Parts: sequence; C-alpha cells; structure tokens
Amino acid sequence: MNAIRWLLATMLLAAIAPLFASHPRGTAPNAAALPPWPHEFEGRPLVPVALTSEQSRLLADFPGAAARFSDGERDILVRWVTQPTRRLHPAEDCYRGWGFEVAASKIRSDRDGRRWRCFDVTRDGNTRHVCEQISDSEGKDYTDVSSWYWNATLQRTAAPWLVVTVAGAGTR
Repeated sequence: MNAIRWLLATMLLAAIAPLFASHPRGTAPNAAALPPWPHEFEGRPLVPVALTSEQSRLLADFPGAAARFSDGERDILVRWVTQPTRRLHPAEDCYRGWGFEVAASKIRSDRDGRRWRCFDVTRDGNTRHVCEQISDSEGKDYTDVSSWYWNATLQRTAAPWLVVTVAGAGTR
C-alpha cells in the first residue's frame, strides 16, 4: 500500500515539475514594451476601429493588449499576449457565446504557407468566415489555443504572442 502511494506521489510530482521550470528566455514583456500594431494585413492597409463594448469588457483584465482594425472588407482583432493565460479562448467559443451557429473548423494555409484555423459562423441568416492564428516572436504558428497554452506554460515558446482573428463576409 505504501509503495502505491509513493508511486502515485512520484508520478504527480513528475507531471507538475515542468510547470515550475525556470524560463530560459527571460521574463514576459509588459504591455508597455510590446511591439507596435501592424499597419497592414495581407497587403491591405489597416484602419483602426474602436473595440465593441463587449470586446472591451471581455478584454479588461487581459494579459497584454488588444486592438481592432478593418481592411475595408474584414474585421480584424489583434491581441498581443504577454503570458500564458486561460483568458485567451478559441474564437469558436466566443462566437458560440454570442449566439452564432458555428460550423466545424478546418486548418488552412495562406499564400505564405502559414496555418490558420478557419470556420463559418451564422446568425440571423448572415454568415461570416472567421480565421484565427497565434504566432510567437520566432515565427512559430499555433492554430489551437490549448496547444499554444501548454507550449507557453511549459516554456516551449516565448512571449509576446500575436493573436490575429479575421472575420469577413460569406463562406469559403
């Protein structure tokens, strides 16, 4: 019986030990030290747009910074994330919470070969195509928030991370 308790305790310690490892890449940047917002997206100039009241409320205690833009056809939410956080949710979850019907997501590559998680959302007969991506400062892209979170928590990727969510008209 004691051997089983010892084995379970050892397994538990081995499972959580990576969470307490020192970060070889330094500390997370604060919001004031973040890179500037992009001025263009996919070759199109970005125009700043005010966050909605709901976005402002949801991002109030977000670890990093957020801004909203338009390229004339699409709504683009850009967030700098300064630390691993459970406050970053997949866009699918947000749209479901807002009452949209969410189609199954698919991983797609853009013209530069970067991977995005894309899906269609529909509410009141209107459909929008949404794509989302998380990238780190070394060029590593994540299409899954949970994968990013564990890589960030286990210090396999370094802050700041850029999260881009693009929503445009129609389906693809």
